[in-house]
Amino acid sequence: MLQIERTVLLLLAAGKSERFGDVGSKLTTEFLGKPLGLHVAVALEDLPFLARLAVVADEALDYGAHRFETLRNADPARDMASSVRRGITRARELGADAVVIALADMPRVTAAHIQRLFDASNGGDSVIASSDGVSPKPPALFGRDRFEFLLGLTGDSGARDMVAAGRHVVTAPAELIDVDTPEELQRLQELVRAPEALTRPHSRRYQQD
Repeated sequence: MLQIERTVLLLLAAGKSERFGDVGSKLTTEFLGKPLGLHVAVALEDLPFLARLAVVADEALDYGAHRFETLRNADPARDMASSVRRGITRARELGADAVVIALADMPRVTAAHIQRLFDASNGGDSVIASSDGVSPKPPALFGRDRFEFLLGLTGDSGARDMVAAGRHVVTAPAELIDVDTPEELQRLQELVRAPEALTRPHSRRYQQD
């Protein structure tokens, strides 16, 4: 099993927020009393990672206050793969045995779920993704034997086939919601007040609009 103490947490927080509207960065939008983009950082603070890396486009959020090293990716043409490459390069420099890749716009991820990803791992070639019971999603755990592949990624979905072929750890769909639009944020705010809504398959709120 891969060890958290030998793993780097890589938080991707450099998205362009194009679907969220003219707000600068959606990650600074308030959700439950703190910026949307800080929830994952706070939720995973007590896990003993080897290091924490946040790939950002600007300094709008203070990830350093949560023990993250900040890596800049301000290229206007940036995509998710360019942020992954930046983070994996640094993880290699730090001698990591594995990387957990998480997204800053998924504010309901828990430390308990991340621990379950490690429980499902079995070595350096591990690929362990999260799942809502339908499809694989971030956060995902990659052993060091997968770093070379990750360094060759392009675009926003280059690892899709590898992740689909890996192991999947199922959790409640509410935990894996990512926020791309103001409407999705509003829906999430409603669901936080009734979190069981996303765990009932026949619930109206469970269904995608």
